Amino acid sequence: MGTRKKVNERLRWLLIFCLLCSVVLLDVVISCFFPSITFIKYISLFILIGTLPYLIRTLNKGREISEELRENKLKLKNIFDTLDVAIWSHDLKSDKLLITPGIEKLYGYSYKDFYNDFDLWKKVIYPDDLYIVQAREKKFAAGETVTSEYRIIRPDGEVRWIQDRGFPTLDKRGNFVDFNSVLFDITDRKESEDRYRSLVEMSPDIIAVVGSKKIEYMNEAGWKLVGATSPDEVIGESALKFASSQIIETIKSKVGRMDNREPERVRFEFQAKRLDGETIDVEMAATSIFYEGRFAVQVVGRDISERKKAEKTIQNMAYFDSLTGLPNRNRFRHHLNEALKQQDDQMLAVLFLDLDRFKIINDTKGHTVGDVILQKVANRLEMAVQNEGFVSRQGGDEFIILLEDIDKEKTTKVAKQILNEFSYPLEVNNQEFYVTPSIGISIFPINGMDEETLIKNADTAMYQAKERGNNFCFYSSNLNGISIRKMELENGLRKALEQNQLMLYYQPQVCLATGGLVGIEALIRWQHPELGFIAPSEFIPLAEETGLIVPIGKWVLQEACKQRKAWENAGFHNFPIAVNVSVRQFEDDHFVEYISNVLAEVGLEANHLELEITESIMQNLENSMIILNQLKELGVLLSIDDFGTGYSSLSYLLHLPIDKIKIDKSFVDDILYHSNQGIMVKTIIDMGLNLNFAVIAEGIETDEQLSFLKKNDCRTGQGYLFSRPIPVEQMNEYLFNRKSGIPI
Repeated sequence: MGTRKKVNERLRWLLIFCLLCSVVLLDVVISCFFPSITFIKYISLFILIGTLPYLIRTLNKGREISEELRENKLKLKNIFDTLDVAIWSHDLKSDKLLITPGIEKLYGYSYKDFYNDFDLWKKVIYPDDLYIVQAREKKFAAGETVTSEYRIIRPDGEVRWIQDRGFPTLDKRGNFVDFNSVLFDITDRKESEDRYRSLVEMSPDIIAVVGSKKIEYMNEAGWKLVGATSPDEVIGESALKFASSQIIETIKSKVGRMDNREPERVRFEFQAKRLDGETIDVEMAATSIFYEGRFAVQVVGRDISERKKAEKTIQNMAYFDSLTGLPNRNRFRHHLNEALKQQDDQMLAVLFLDLDRFKIINDTKGHTVGDVILQKVANRLEMAVQNEGFVSRQGGDEFIILLEDIDKEKTTKVAKQILNEFSYPLEVNNQEFYVTPSIGISIFPINGMDEETLIKNADTAMYQAKERGNNFCFYSSNLNGISIRKMELENGLRKALEQNQLMLYYQPQVCLATGGLVGIEALIRWQHPELGFIAPSEFIPLAEETGLIVPIGKWVLQEACKQRKAWENAGFHNFPIAVNVSVRQFEDDHFVEYISNVLAEVGLEANHLELEITESIMQNLENSMIILNQLKELGVLLSIDDFGTGYSSLSYLLHLPIDKIKIDKSFVDDILYHSNQGIMVKTIIDMGLNLNFAVIAEGIETDEQLSFLKKNDCRTGQGYLFSRPIPVEQMNEYLFNRKSGIPI
């Protein structure tokens, strides 16, 4: 800065000196040639005085311009130093090279190194990218402006991406005489593009870009899904080739424009067409984007065909009985409610059927024969009713039939047809079995106005018919409502708690791969002083019906928690105790509070208690959700028992805070004895694993069942193959033997 000021001062004085010399010289010339003219002597002085201010202003203006140029040059230098930019200019005629210092930041070398070696820029190019330079030089020779992208290797070994835009100059003869290049570091952009490309190409989901109904891009997962062998079979094709016009219009109406608003995202499911003509279920999300400067729609989706099949299977399981194929109790109740809504003055009848002596056959001949008999019974019921009624299986050996637009006479006729159908034996494995039904009948609107009352009254009439044997009975208000045994059981059950007749048995749950203990289920048993051992299948429904299940359930919870704490004190840890919970207990407003108090009183950690609930809680899903979430907050484990036999719905199941699902024994039996060869079990396992539920199989009795379950990734099970339900003394021995390493 100081040197520049001194130069300007010297120029100023030199100019003044020259002016003075010019004035003196002019004065001498005038004196010599015009001595007689006086005023001419002062002309030089006037010229000096007149031009001196102009000369001074000119000098100042030149200094200002010089200063402005210096500042602009400094600003330009700062801009180049800030950006990852370098300028390279090479005059090929004079072989003069001009490089901006920014090249040091890009290449990692001193810019002087490039002056010392004009080919250094080429020597540091990544070997695989040298072909780009060769193609570039050919275009330069033709006078074309070229933009190239290539990699370089810096002195520290780091690889960077460079964008090189070159501008060649040709002389009049077309000779390549000069070129200039602007170089940028585009490493961050290229790495970002590569990451995005990798994510897109490696994604298992469909990713595509559609513009003007034409497919602009589709990743590998997408074109393989639609049956293509290469992207060329898809790119450029109309989207209508794979989706219906309705879907295309839906997308267009939802996301078919770009404006200042946030792009709308729409999600939908539809059936897509493959190139081979097959259809698949897909789930898609679409949003508007700009693709290569044009408006387009980006879609991301996945194949949900398997999920749809699973949902259909679960839906079928929810409404149809897997053994007989008949509508189950859930489907029947739904159908009955719909029929009641449509009834005006018409009558309808509910027929409740129970098979006489079936339990004896089932116990003596086994479940295989029993299942075949139930299938044959279902067929005969449909044959007897024909198109006059709606036949369903309630569960076990109970069936319900709905007759619409009838009277008592027509109902009697159908009941007699049913009894007549069972007047001859059923043949199974070349053996004859006589199975006869007892039928209870309730009539709408005489015996009830709602489905619950009608079914209950038909059930009551059925018990009366069973006492008569091989008969049917219409409900009437003077019926005592229950059989003698049922009455005895109810009276006895009310005293069972007080007289300590109830006890808990325990059945281990094991890891199927290792045989290690992973849990224990507490099961209630009743030892009646006169009637002997009463099966749970006989008194539990009675307890449910009478409401006694609530106090009994509380007792079971408390006893199970106490026993689990006792095992913990004895050194047995790391497994929960499972307790069955009734829907009636869920209706108790203080249910969660009671469990919390029991855990606190016993001193048991909440995660050591597992509550097994049935799918029937979904009948009152809103209330059940509240209770289940409260239990989950408490820390208790939750599982769905007898999964697939009741009111399950996948849409509901997804929102329940469930830890485990238990495959019902009837499905496990199907592994060996049903023509579907365990497809229901496999479906439930797959569904459970996909939803991150633990899956437990109940009723494992054979090595073949165990092998099938292990093969299909079911990790936990229980059943007679491992241990029957045993009293606490035997369970203690079981645990100590395992701890001691004694084979069980």
